[in-house]
Amino acid sequence: MRGEATHTKVIYKGAHENFVVFIDGVPEFRQWLSDRTVPLSQVVSSFKVFTTHGGGTQGLLEGASKAVLENEFGTSNEDDVVQQILEKGNLQEFDMPERQGRKNDSNGPYVAH
Repeated sequence: MRGEATHTKVIYKGAHENFVVFIDGVPEFRQWLSDRTVPLSQVVSSFKVFTTHGGGTQGLLEGASKAVLENEFGTSNEDDVVQQILEKGNLQEFDMPERQGRKNDSNGPYVAH
């Protein structure tokens, strides 16, 4: 994720892990909640489920293993798990600030010539 952008995710707090699904936008998500004929592909950024391994909602994200999904949701099918997280999770928006400092170190050293 690059700087200067708003990202939206849905967080589901499971028994032992927090699960995260990134979505494209709040309007699409709200429309899907009220109208399940809206395809999930228009709502989610990807069908990948992430977990923070107990690091809270801001912890380091890693892909959830099939075993972890099976233990928490009763299935390892990520499409089904994504749907459950969207139904039961909490929406969270966050801004990524613009990166500060040098942005391209391949330009060489920054010294006066």
